[in-house]
Amino acid sequence: MAQNLRSLTARGPLWWLSQQPPQVVRAAALITAAAVSLGILLAFAGPLRNLEEQAGALGWTLIPERELEQRVTIIAIDERSLAAVGPWPWPRTELARLVRALTAAGVQLQLHDIVYAEPKSGDDALIQALSEAPGAVLAQVPVLQDNALDTNTGSLTHPVSGVSCAVTDSSAANAGVNLSAAQGFLAPAANFTAIPKGHITPIIDTDGAVRRTPALVCQGGSAYPALAISAFLQMGGNDAWEVSLSPGSGLLGPQARLNLRGYPGLNIPVDAEGNIRIPYDRAPESYLALSAIDVMNGNFDPNLLANTWVLVGGTAFGMGDIVPTPYSGAAPGVELQARLLTGLLDVRLPFSPATAPAILLLLSLVFAAVSYSLARAGERIAAYGLPTAALLLPIAAVLFHSILLASANIWLGWLAPALFGALASSLLLIVELNRIRGERARVYGNLASYLPAEVARDIAFSLPSSNILAEKRDVTLLSADLRNFSSFGETRTAEESAAVLHFFFSRATAIIEQHRGRVHEFKGDGLLAIWDGCDAKAAESALASAEELQFALTDSLLPKEMVAGIEPLALGVGIEQGPVLIGSIGPAHRRSHALLGATVSIALRIQEMTVDLAQPVLLGECVARQLPQRDLQSQGSYLLSGLTFPHTLFALRAGRESQTRQRNKTSKSARPNLSIVLGGRS
Repeated sequence: MAQNLRSLTARGPLWWLSQQPPQVVRAAALITAAAVSLGILLAFAGPLRNLEEQAGALGWTLIPERELEQRVTIIAIDERSLAAVGPWPWPRTELARLVRALTAAGVQLQLHDIVYAEPKSGDDALIQALSEAPGAVLAQVPVLQDNALDTNTGSLTHPVSGVSCAVTDSSAANAGVNLSAAQGFLAPAANFTAIPKGHITPIIDTDGAVRRTPALVCQGGSAYPALAISAFLQMGGNDAWEVSLSPGSGLLGPQARLNLRGYPGLNIPVDAEGNIRIPYDRAPESYLALSAIDVMNGNFDPNLLANTWVLVGGTAFGMGDIVPTPYSGAAPGVELQARLLTGLLDVRLPFSPATAPAILLLLSLVFAAVSYSLARAGERIAAYGLPTAALLLPIAAVLFHSILLASANIWLGWLAPALFGALASSLLLIVELNRIRGERARVYGNLASYLPAEVARDIAFSLPSSNILAEKRDVTLLSADLRNFSSFGETRTAEESAAVLHFFFSRATAIIEQHRGRVHEFKGDGLLAIWDGCDAKAAESALASAEELQFALTDSLLPKEMVAGIEPLALGVGIEQGPVLIGSIGPAHRRSHALLGATVSIALRIQEMTVDLAQPVLLGECVARQLPQRDLQSQGSYLLSGLTFPHTLFALRAGRESQTRQRNKTSKSARPNLSIVLGGRS
């Protein structure tokens, strides 16, 4: 058992997989793709999350809402306003003039995306103007970064009730939501305490973009709402500013919902950290922006602001409130507040469902089933379908995410199934290509055991044809045949006969290949070998093979004891050179590898003459001319069976034959001499 384990370990898991059924290897590829995908997602979480966010926003940016938003208007403190009034920060009296102009224009609610952190001259005029407005909310910033522990400027006001900020029971009391905790704050001065406020604290991703904002931020044991939420609390007329958190419900429900007591139908979806996702379904140009100086000077159509909500904020680059968005690398921060407001007004805030991981897992399983089906559908479908799937499955994941986002405001995510789909298809493609390669190698190996190597290669790696595929070559042929094998087979079992033939073919092949020849075919109890060329080198190699065949086979192959009355086994070899036609013939569904030409017939007939002339090896006149250094003896001219012209045959001289027999004697045993004894001539 231990030895088997060591053997398996030495061969390795790849070898083990190669021995398994295809379905096991495919399943292993899918498991590997899942593990690698998980590892990549964990190792590169930050960059991949940014990629997922950027590509995931295509569901908004490709076909955004372009209709002009008439409920929310941006009052922009732009470059033109700064040029007219002066650099920022403006005198509070100028801001009071802007507030009064908005009130006079019939604005229903003013939201200032500006923090009035320090008391200044003119605060009384600004506070009075804000108090006289139908509704006004100022910005404050609870700071979430740890490096801002000492940042406590101004006075945070207007927390909400109904939720817990206690560290010990926050999650349990808030429907599983862990509210963000501020490390410091930047708030309006204490003299603005009476004016309602809301925070504008962003959550900045690693690429600098702002995609989420906390619905509530805890500071000093109290929870402070976002600016957009404060707008609804202010308009609700509820002095208590009471809210509650409830768990999400349904298959595609959010993690939790924030409920406002003053607006029973407004349920704000939040994630497990209590964050709201900012909607980017509207094009930037759909938001009406009026220059602050035009409002202050009355250079606008009053109907544009009547009964609207306005956001007052800086859009000039010099004010530093610029963030990247899916639409632009530099968008004013006040635009994000406008997006939150319109999302709340339309009750269309995007969110990730609590079941998103399960849905993504299900989508990944669908991708696995698609890849697996393509892999087992056949070689051609796998070869084209799997690389196509590796490209299209990630696109399908992005499209699925984009459709849900555009139609139902559901931010599902796409990266995990996309990465898994690409890896699964790629690994299965590698597995299938390796399997096909292995199968073709086995086919080639099996063919090469029946046919010459180059013929097996052509068959294994080309399509079948019904044409004659042959070429003319000059070759040297050797025909060898076991004499008296039919009689031998009558007295022995079929298994013993097969064993004798197997040894003969194996040993003869080794000898011929050792002399740079190759066996063309085994036929019955004989074989036909071939050497390329009609030169002296090929002739010498063929004759050397014939001699070694005689030496080796008569010494080790033939039985020591023969059956009485049956001539012993022996080997006859005929050699000749000349042109042949070699190739494949026959219909496409049943081909045959053929060696044709007069040279083939002559070599076969010469081998047959070894019986009549009692010579173990006979050579034709063409090959004999290539061997002047050999001591050959003419055996006369004969009209070979089935041929028209006579041929002169040659054999090694008797002295050479005696030397051959002497070399057959070994120190192991005195084996019987099994050379031809009947019908020979000296």
